[in-house]
Amino acid sequence: MTAPLDVLVVGAGPTGLALAAQLRLYGARFRIVDRCLDRVRESRALAVQPRTLEALAGFGVTDELVARGNPAMRLRLHLPRRVVALRLFDIGLTDTAYPFLLFLSQAETERVLSEYLAARDVTIERGTELARLAATDSFVDCRLRHGDGSQEAVEARYVVGCDGAHSTVRGQSGIGFEGYAYPQTFLLADLEVDGLEPDSVHSYMSGAGMVFFFPLGSPAGWRMLAMRPPDAPEAEVDLPLLQEITDRYTGQRLTLRDPVWMTDFRLHNRSADRYRSGPCFLAGDAAHIHSPAGGQGMNTGIQDALNLGWKLALVCRGVAPEELLATYEAERAPVGHSVLRFTDRAFTIATSGNPVLRVGRTQVAPRLAPLALRAAGIRGRLFRTVSELGIHYRRSPASTAGSRPPTGGPRAGDRLPDLPRGLQARTAAPGWHLLLSGPPPLWPDERLSSALEGRIGLLSVHRLGGQGPWPGVAQGLVRPDGYLGYVARGTDLDGLRAYLDRWLPVGRR
Repeated sequence: MTAPLDVLVVGAGPTGLALAAQLRLYGARFRIVDRCLDRVRESRALAVQPRTLEALAGFGVTDELVARGNPAMRLRLHLPRRVVALRLFDIGLTDTAYPFLLFLSQAETERVLSEYLAARDVTIERGTELARLAATDSFVDCRLRHGDGSQEAVEARYVVGCDGAHSTVRGQSGIGFEGYAYPQTFLLADLEVDGLEPDSVHSYMSGAGMVFFFPLGSPAGWRMLAMRPPDAPEAEVDLPLLQEITDRYTGQRLTLRDPVWMTDFRLHNRSADRYRSGPCFLAGDAAHIHSPAGGQGMNTGIQDALNLGWKLALVCRGVAPEELLATYEAERAPVGHSVLRFTDRAFTIATSGNPVLRVGRTQVAPRLAPLALRAAGIRGRLFRTVSELGIHYRRSPASTAGSRPPTGGPRAGDRLPDLPRGLQARTAAPGWHLLLSGPPPLWPDERLSSALEGRIGLLSVHRLGGQGPWPGVAQGLVRPDGYLGYVARGTDLDGLRAYLDRWLPVGRR
């Protein structure tokens, strides 16, 4: 048996890849395994949300993702007698560098993250699965099964299950996975479609059913998502069935051809009972699965990973206390539950056979939605929810407001806004970042030395002058994941020192 790992990452989808990237950035000893022989080649998840783009910017991959995707998307609502075209999120947000929903195939997202890891000598061990695990007093004893049938014993301080809805880590950790399956069956296909305007999402919602077409570019021109008609036989998905559904639901002359992938599936709404069992953690679909409404799934998983990765790495390096790991579930479980509620409501409204909801969906909503979405305030609130920019950890044990909190600007537990523009880029380097607003002479080195002593290399200082996110004189400590752990008004550093002594204590190294 080799020397114990800090972390064994099980699953190399977007969640596992993001976790591996952060563990590598923070110097943890880890391995990442996946039972599949290759990464996904189908489109699967299509939307990368602004908060995910912000969170991945520290790895230097966001520009590449944007270059490969399509940020300028229109929504075309096909109504009985007209078509309404809407820009999705052109609402002039100033606190993010990515005020758009990026349409990009999951295959491309995985490709970019895999290339990032390969360039840093991280091997994704494909064709390798976790056969069993057992937690001991010191380590997790793991048994890996390789593609040739051989087995390997591995010890790790922590194991993270990023292994999807049928998670081995979850099952062997004894964590329940409660919820239900929706009754409807859905069809997915990546194919070519003749007759659709490019660079637009096309939505058809009729009394017969609903169908959506999302522009892809790769591995095919379009992604089709449709609900199987109740009277359609439960037969294998093929092109004639998809064409029949398209004809019935759209009433247009659209020609489907050259499919590269077709499947049917049932949607579930399920959540893990807890996100941790001792040294074993869950992230992504292993912790929560739901409908694709709003494009939340992959993004929530990536952000699970980026909340957990730096905490694991710093604890394993001995520079943070074990109790920091307890904040993972405290922060991410409420987010997961909120996503499940949001997607369930949206899905129920979109698919219910209730006569009132059906009339509202097919007749009232198509007429009112264009008017509502032209109002910047409504679009702004919707965008904040869907984009995940509004996620915060204000109730976390790791979020502390000073005795004199600022009267404006972000609060402890909030995401650091990119305001003024470029502030997030200044704090993208690994580690913690101390932001000091107000005239620089108020923040001489000798005032800071006692709080920062012994933390050089873990914490960077930024004197912002009058260009900070708070009015007047204030201080804010940005965590490695871009959220504010501590915020206070004035120059008194006692609260900051107490916060650092708890979460980044000098004596632990």
